[in-house]
Amino acid sequence: MAHRIKNPSITAESRKCALIVDDSRAQRMTFARHLQGWGYQTCEAASGLEALEACARQHFDLILSDWVMPGMDGLEFCRNFRAEQGERYSYFILLTSKNDKTAVAEGLNVGADDFLPKPVSPVELRARIAAGERLLAMEREVRAALDELQKLYDAVDRDLMEARRLQQSLIRKRHHDLGGSTLSLLLQSSGHVGGDMVGTFIISTARIGVYAIDVSGHGVAAAMLGARVAGLFSGGEHHQNIVVIRDPRTGKPRAGDPHEVAARINELMLEEFDTETYLTIAYADIDLQTGRLRLVQAGHPHPVIQRADGQIDYIGEGGLPIGLIPNASFATIEAQLKPGDRLLLYSDGITECTNPNSEEFGEDGLRSALEKLAHLKGVEFVDALKWELMRWAGKDEFDDDVSGALLEFDQAQQIEEAPARFYRGVPVSD
Repeated sequence: MAHRIKNPSITAESRKCALIVDDSRAQRMTFARHLQGWGYQTCEAASGLEALEACARQHFDLILSDWVMPGMDGLEFCRNFRAEQGERYSYFILLTSKNDKTAVAEGLNVGADDFLPKPVSPVELRARIAAGERLLAMEREVRAALDELQKLYDAVDRDLMEARRLQQSLIRKRHHDLGGSTLSLLLQSSGHVGGDMVGTFIISTARIGVYAIDVSGHGVAAAMLGARVAGLFSGGEHHQNIVVIRDPRTGKPRAGDPHEVAARINELMLEEFDTETYLTIAYADIDLQTGRLRLVQAGHPHPVIQRADGQIDYIGEGGLPIGLIPNASFATIEAQLKPGDRLLLYSDGITECTNPNSEEFGEDGLRSALEKLAHLKGVEFVDALKWELMRWAGKDEFDDDVSGALLEFDQAQQIEEAPARFYRGVPVSD
């Protein structure tokens, strides 16, 4: 029966634990005396099976095992031990009278760290154990470092999860009832947070602005820049909204043309934002009573209009990204929405989504999805579009941020006057 031999001069905190496995009681006692003198608390086992049971109960820093034993020998014990050991490492020394290279190779293959020929020299045994202690000390240092890294990772992960919730909260509502027309928003980051943002704000009694932003890159930096640019469209005062300019003829504030808005953001990015990152924007100024659409496409994917009869039109000519070229010029695109039409602004995370064969979803894939999902409206549509992308990608997570804004136009009812302040928009004169 295995028993524990204690050395009262060694404190519990400093004790190292060793397991001595040998069918000879005399050999076990001899090794125990040596190991206790070297600061080890020892446990003994008379067979490989008994040793496995002891290892299941506690961890041993050092295992000293005879090779030749009845029943389960040292080689089989070592193999089984390595298969079942926990996260902490044990230094395993086999004691054997075998000295041929084949036997040594076999022992190494099953997980032994070292060999000692019998009869064992105490001096050599102490030297081999000292080598094992150095290895175990390094293992403990690595484990401690990994534990600290894990704590840091957990802290960062918690912060990123909170950042994700904050980013999602920037889209206070996914669905907006606009008095006959509706707007539905989609935002799915590829990681915890991403550089895409979509949103809307009130321009005047009958007009709204809708924007879609895609910052190059991913992660926290892209998310911060995306949120900062989105904030340009939602200032609390009229002079804080990037859309509002002062008309030099009347001296009154008015909503700038979409191409003027893109130029102002481009200037701001180059002159005031300390970043080498660029972004793309699609910004639309929409009259909800007449259906008049005025839009700028600054490097963003081509906006798409799905007509009431199912016809699909991609509009725009591309345009330059924001934040690359000083004094870049942009163009305002005009189109007419009719009752039953819908406009989709979306990021390239949709069209560039790849399947397992590295094929992109593309504009053709988006066209097919629009046709397939034509019967769905609002949030149901944008969620179904996301599921179509997931089926295409063959996974639940995307490699790039996915975002979109879907405006479904109908003959709008008269919209009530907005409050005389900005929140995600400023009421200004048409």
